[in-house]
Amino acid sequence: MAEVPGPFALGAANLGNLYAPMSDEQAHAVLEAAWDSGIRHFDTAPHYGLGLSERRLGAFLAGKPRAEFVVSTKVGRLLVPDPDGANRLDEANHFAVPADHRRVWDFSGDGVRRSLGDSLTRLGLDSVDIVYLHDPEEHDLGPALASGLPALAALRDEGAVQAIGVGSKSVAALAAAARTGTVDLLMVAGRFTLLDQSALDDVLPECHARSIGVAVASVFNSGLLATPELAGRYEYATAPPDVLDTAREIAAICAEFGVDLPTAALHFPLRDPAVRAVVAGAATPAEVRQNARRLAAAVPADLWTTLRDKGLIRT
Repeated sequence: MAEVPGPFALGAANLGNLYAPMSDEQAHAVLEAAWDSGIRHFDTAPHYGLGLSERRLGAFLAGKPRAEFVVSTKVGRLLVPDPDGANRLDEANHFAVPADHRRVWDFSGDGVRRSLGDSLTRLGLDSVDIVYLHDPEEHDLGPALASGLPALAALRDEGAVQAIGVGSKSVAALAAAARTGTVDLLMVAGRFTLLDQSALDDVLPECHARSIGVAVASVFNSGLLATPELAGRYEYATAPPDVLDTAREIAAICAEFGVDLPTAALHFPLRDPAVRAVVAGAATPAEVRQNARRLAAAVPADLWTTLRDKGLIRT
């Protein structure tokens, strides 16, 4: 199984122009800041900007020694040319890129291999280290796992990839994947955070029982926990009032302990022994450096005790 350099992996959705355009120069600067901060694990996907994230990441890594970094990407969505979409943006998927390709679900053995081959071309790499099935529940969970996981296992057995898993925000999908006994890793998106600990019910117990590693993505729940001021989206939409109230209460207690909310959000999942890394994106080099500093900061254990005693976290 691939060693997961931790505790910080750079999520590369922003490099695909998530929410807003980013120049190639800015994308390179974000990646350079990550590298300079000691980050050696980069997570991407064809979904992110219709391949733009993978191309930008590959262009950057072309100048780095292959043995010094780990790349994870995802399969399940093939990118098919769509000339009719070239004059509009991929706004339905939150990416500010021309919609000149469309996503086609394919978790078949052939589809998985084709997707990985296309990703390697975009990345300019001979191999990636980790491959996840991406959001299988958004297509058809049972058949997707039934065909996609054996296809990934075959690639692992052939030595084409070192580790395989499923990346999802669905606890049902993640738990079902863990129960197959096939996966090495799960990417748990937004379900083991200060505001949502639903992965504790089924997912993390399965991981503990089966020695499955976990990478926790969306630790900021798509933005709300990313700043002390609680400015941002929650689950890609406006935060509901009750969620906002809980976040404010957590932030106030963090402040009593001299810890800002984003620092607590980054550290929280790493307390579980199954968690190998947190995966966080960045739109600027300053955000990368700031998150790296936050992860290097000390967080008093009494903070977690207080939050738990007040019923704001479960563990």
